[in-house]
Amino acid sequence: MPERSLTTPLGPVTLEAQDGAITALHWRAGDMDDDPLLVEAERQLTAYFAGRCEVFDLPFAPQGSDLTRRTCAAMQEIPFGATRTYGDLARELKAPAQAIGQACGANPIPVLIPCHRILGAKGLGGFSAKGGVETKVWLLRHEGAAGLLI
Repeated sequence: MPERSLTTPLGPVTLEAQDGAITALHWRAGDMDDDPLLVEAERQLTAYFAGRCEVFDLPFAPQGSDLTRRTCAAMQEIPFGATRTYGDLARELKAPAQAIGQACGANPIPVLIPCHRILGAKGLGGFSAKGGVETKVWLLRHEGAAGLLI
């Protein structure tokens, strides 16, 4: 699969694509393929970290269980700077909140599909990316959502 890496304020990330869609974001350095979709994804992600992009206009194809894919679709609907709870998504998707938390943790395209915008009913909840909850807090602050909880 083609991949393209970039350096972010949170460290290196690598984007992967397959069949014309973004399929993964890994918290590591990788190759620098010139796939046009990955070049565009790098441009948009760089703009996001620079504060110049609030909506990603990219095709995504997250892999995983049916619940993971449905959860990813629901997370894509959460606007920049907004948050929802695991319970909110559980009610919307008619699934237990714990299962929603597991689906968020299985999100293969973090940041671009904003699992960091999902919070616990009484706190941050977890974050499975490199840096854990500290990364989640950084992303929420970057989006101006941190005042809601911190």
